[in-house]
Amino acid sequence: MKKNNRRLFLKNSLQAAAGTYVATMGFSAKSYANIIGANDRVRLGVIGYSERFRNSHLPAFLQHNKELNFDIVAVSDIWKLRREEGQAYLKEKLGHDVTACVNNEALYALKDIDGVFISTADFQHALHAIEAVKANCDVYCEKPFAETMEDNRLALKTIKASDRIVTIGSQRRSGANYKAAADFIQSGKFGPVTMVELSWNVNQPGRWRRPDLVAKCKEADLDWKRYLMNRPFEAFDPRKYLEYRLFWPYSSGMPGQWMSHQIDTVHWFTGLQHPRSVTANGGIYMWKDGRRNWDTTTAVFDYGPKDDATSGFQVVFMSRMHNGDENPTEIYYSNGGELNLNTNKISPKGGLSERMAKQMNMQANLLPEINLTDRIVKVESGANTGGDILTSSHVRNWMECMRSRKPTNAPVEAGYYHSIATIMTNAAARTGSKVTFDESSQEVMVNGKAFKY
Repeated sequence: MKKNNRRLFLKNSLQAAAGTYVATMGFSAKSYANIIGANDRVRLGVIGYSERFRNSHLPAFLQHNKELNFDIVAVSDIWKLRREEGQAYLKEKLGHDVTACVNNEALYALKDIDGVFISTADFQHALHAIEAVKANCDVYCEKPFAETMEDNRLALKTIKASDRIVTIGSQRRSGANYKAAADFIQSGKFGPVTMVELSWNVNQPGRWRRPDLVAKCKEADLDWKRYLMNRPFEAFDPRKYLEYRLFWPYSSGMPGQWMSHQIDTVHWFTGLQHPRSVTANGGIYMWKDGRRNWDTTTAVFDYGPKDDATSGFQVVFMSRMHNGDENPTEIYYSNGGELNLNTNKISPKGGLSERMAKQMNMQANLLPEINLTDRIVKVESGANTGGDILTSSHVRNWMECMRSRKPTNAPVEAGYYHSIATIMTNAAARTGSKVTFDESSQEVMVNGKAFKY
């Protein structure tokens, strides 16, 4: 039986027999309810005991797991230190023993693992999602979904051929303000999008650096070959294991880590699946610490219907790691004004005024003043008790969909399409060329050839 069918079968069987068992076996109603609860409990595993899991996924999970009857029973990590830390921390938080597994095969060999959190290195997400659905598990998969089109296509095909509930960690899709913005743009009230400005700036020399952990990381304590998966062989380097966000081909850095969140809203709001073209420029201007990925990036995207080059809009993504306050900017522009997701306001700012329209014998075009936060419903119970509200809502959505078997707010297609955009950006950054996308082959194209790392 499929796992969800098995659980339903056991629950119904127990309930049907309850009267007979309670009468003949001497069970109390309370103890029998505990048996039913245990059989209906959804059991999760953790693939990669990362900071993202510990600081975001787990707190979100703990806000909802008792209400929804979920538990975490196992953790897999190929590094001994993280594996043991994860086992101890989960035991402390959950109040029971958790099985520590040396790799994913060992975790999937356990009985009754229904789903997994995947928060491993960027390049591993799609590959680990493939493993999970082949093991008949539902998946919460961190972004970026994939860093190469080969991985991206294979993961999409494998997941779509399964009946597993997969959500991508694009948590904006569970934000009520983002849902209100999507509704407003998709209703036509905003008018055609003419430009989008995205930025993500920090001033953090230690961003993505882990020097203390790097000093503790020894090759004898982890499976380096398993870590590399399908990437070219390189000699063991603890920086590439723990600071992978700085090193291509283990991560694209800014595009995969940050831009993937923001470009996903462009696809969601407009219904477009990927850019028509991308150009990018930047470099390592400040933090010359041996990294391969840029500390400063500007990427320019052309979006629009593939068969109509006369319509569309431009998206600009800018990111720097040497000046900024980590207050990401997302502003959508139309001829009538702007939708600003920093202020959560729709306004006529910059719209076609009466004075300017009159000069050309045109009608003014000004959006109304609307506060998106007045248009939303508060998030579900537990999600607004502090911490990362978006992630809390997003994790809850996945948990609820595991029970209902309905699609999540961020299905695998969301990851597939944001990955096209991030791979195109990475290709433009690494080649200096204008990059396009071939619909028929589903390949990122550079100078007429598929981009290969």
